[in-house]
Formats: sequence, structure tokens, C-alpha cells
Amino acid sequence: MNTQSTPSPQFYLTAPAACPYLPREMERKVFTHLVGPRAAEMNDILTQGGFRRSQNIAYRPACESCRACISVRILSQDFVPSRSMKRVLSANSDIIATEFPAQPSSEQYSLFRRYLDDRHQQGGMSDMTVLDYAIMVEDTHVNTRIIEYRRREEGSGLEQRPRGELLAAALTDVMSDGLSMVYSYFNPDLDHRSLGTFMILDHIKRTKALGLPHVYLGYWVKGSRKMDYKTRFQPQEHLTPRGWERFDPADAVEDNSH
Repeated sequence: MNTQSTPSPQFYLTAPAACPYLPREMERKVFTHLVGPRAAEMNDILTQGGFRRSQNIAYRPACESCRACISVRILSQDFVPSRSMKRVLSANSDIIATEFPAQPSSEQYSLFRRYLDDRHQQGGMSDMTVLDYAIMVEDTHVNTRIIEYRRREEGSGLEQRPRGELLAAALTDVMSDGLSMVYSYFNPDLDHRSLGTFMILDHIKRTKALGLPHVYLGYWVKGSRKMDYKTRFQPQEHLTPRGWERFDPADAVEDNSH
């Protein structure tokens, strides 16, 4: 009988760097590599413990003086869209969403580049090349998919890869307890469609259809206005020192009023 235990993952700590979300704050991260036959199992465990995946790395904040980054997951089975979310669904009823293996394309990169240049000119991903993008999509040892969102064209609905303009895309991990939205991007000129909201709503629908409980949204950062949208999808849980706890939206309002 083989009693040899599987090696435990090794964790590392990054050097301090300027926080991209909160001015005058410094960030540090703890990270480990997601490789080998247990990568998918480890990704599940670590994501449920507040980690995020980037390529073959799982990381989470380990800042010395700040606890603003909070892991968020939507309770998909109990989710009911608000009136404004129903309007978003209606505005995008002409979109076909198709799931593919995690394989990059030049069309995806072109849209990704437009999105970065418009929304994240100063971000850490702003100088990503087509090769960097390909690595971001392909460098995964877990069950990762890419979902393309295209405008419906007459006669394209039954094709394996529908025609029509690519409006948005989401890189998504399929986990044992739900879907984790690793990265998503969209056409920045189509604000009226609220494509970021639409992709989250689509992931909730997909998670419900799979009979799974959670959609992982990454980190909500207290005090960062560009992260406020994540708390709109109720009910949701936040990871606290006591574990995952149901979040009351009134708490965020109280925090912002001080």
C-alpha cells in the first residue's frame, strides 16, 4: 500500500508595491503555483479560501495594514434580478453567448486591447501584447473556458461558432461549487448595453443551470468606487475572519457615509 502523501503547495510572499485601488496604500500578496494533477482540486480549495487565479498562479492579498479587499461570491440559486438588471437582459436579447475551450484568438485580443486602452490605461495589464494575452488564456491547469458574446446575425444561431460582432468575452473557471470569473472585457463604446453586468447575469444563469451554488467575483475593495458594482448582485456572501457570511447591502451604504 502506498502511504506517501502528496507534496503540499509552497506559498510565497511578494514585495510591497503600490496598491492599484486605494491611494497611499501598499499591497502584498501571498501566492502559490497551480500545476500538476491536483491543480483543479487546489484551485477549488484556494478559491473557496479567498484566493484568485491568474494563469498558473493562485494569490490573495496579504497586506500589513489594510483589509479592504474582500472575497465575494453570489448565491446563484437564490438570486433574483432587479428591475434595472431585467432591463439589461432585455437590451442584450440579441446576443448569443457561446462557450469554448480556453483558446485565444486575434479577434479576442483586438477587443481586449480596445477595452484596456479605454478603461485601464494605467493598470498593470496596460502593456500586454498578443503573446501575453495568449498566455493569460491558455496557461491553465484547471477547467477553464472562454465565453464569447456576439451580436446575433440572421442565420448564425445554429452554427458551431456563430457569426456576428464580438462584443464581450469572459475567461471562466468551472469549479465543483460554481463558476469563477477570472477576467472579462467588452466593447467600451457600448455603455448603453451594460455588458459587464450582462456577463455576470449570464454566469448566474449558467451556474443555476449546472445546479451549483456560487459565482465567484473576486475582490470587492472597500473604498474603491470602481468595485462598488459587485455588491449589486444579491444575495451574496463575503469571506470574513469567521468564514463566508451573508452580506447586508446596508453595511456598504453605512461604510460609504462615514
